[in-house]
Amino acid sequence: MTTSTRGAARTPAVLVLEDGRIFRGRAYGAVGETFGEAVFSTGMTGYQETLTDPSYHRQVVVMTAPHVGNTGVNDEDMESRKIWVSGYVVRDPARVPSNWRSRRTLDDELDAQGVVGISGIDTRALTRHLRERGAMRVGIFSGDAVQDDAALLARVQEAPQMKGANLSAEVATTEPYVVPAIGEKKFTVAAVDLGIKGMTPHRMAERGIEVHVLPATATVEDVYAVNPDGVFFSNGPGDPATADHPVSVMRGVLERGTPLFGICFGNQILGRALGFGTFKLKYGHRGINQPVQDRTTGKVEVTAHNHGFAVDAPLDQVSETPFGRAEVSHVCLNDNVVEGLQLLDRPAFSVQYHPEAAAGPHDAAYLFDRFVSLMEGQRA
Repeated sequence: MTTSTRGAARTPAVLVLEDGRIFRGRAYGAVGETFGEAVFSTGMTGYQETLTDPSYHRQVVVMTAPHVGNTGVNDEDMESRKIWVSGYVVRDPARVPSNWRSRRTLDDELDAQGVVGISGIDTRALTRHLRERGAMRVGIFSGDAVQDDAALLARVQEAPQMKGANLSAEVATTEPYVVPAIGEKKFTVAAVDLGIKGMTPHRMAERGIEVHVLPATATVEDVYAVNPDGVFFSNGPGDPATADHPVSVMRGVLERGTPLFGICFGNQILGRALGFGTFKLKYGHRGINQPVQDRTTGKVEVTAHNHGFAVDAPLDQVSETPFGRAEVSHVCLNDNVVEGLQLLDRPAFSVQYHPEAAAGPHDAAYLFDRFVSLMEGQRA
């Protein structure tokens, strides 16, 4: 429930965590109420790309950077058709945006899209709390939605949890569409949309790939109807343990030996397709400054992340799977979480992070070139 109001900055707001911790501030964006999973993002830039990333569906994002909104909102940096976060939490909103591409304020954009937020709270204390206690359900309440604390806490504790949530079909395209190759067309890729960001097919198009973006409900027959040289599985929200259909489709692709690349949710789908389990991280990885080592080269990359689940695979041994040998190709240097998988006997690999760099560093752009190399090798 939201109501638009130009006086939101003066309206009291309350943030209530499911363990009873309460923060009080001012409304930011729309006034009303919202629920979701409280997570924090460590990115100091790129808030517009974060807000429009479908992987944040049903999550309330806490920005650890204290000053947010200083570049306003433009019409170029949207990663999807709308803002997907359930709520937004900032400490010090910019009073006046300053950027030559800015078209409107972040506050106005949140208001226009009905996104309930809160400002003026100690986001450092909130982040430390989530790091210690873990990601949890949260509610933000402002205006007429504010009640006594006990009633608000009860409502938060009734909200659905992220574990067990099957969400990819809620954010994916409902109709196939094509992103044409830039310049000479070299390959055709079928991209299964589980919550894809706009920059991802663009990165492939830059490499001469015509990308056919398919709904999350696409079947193996739908994938091969476009006669693909390669198949891509995107990022997306929710618990990978619920994603039985994408896992089945991926197994069909692996059986055919078509070059395959997955990112984020797609990495978890590959893990499940190979027989590995998945698990929920305590507070996840979100931001554009996460250190990952590519174990195939030894190189350390600064990478963009947005994931609350991970693959449970052995780090230091080659595993036998129904599709041949597999190994962990990338690992997070902060906590040793699996950040990539590759098959040794078939042309398939994945990473847990976002190489499209929107927003984020460009250290991982080579992964798209690696996908091209797999397709070149298969064609040869």
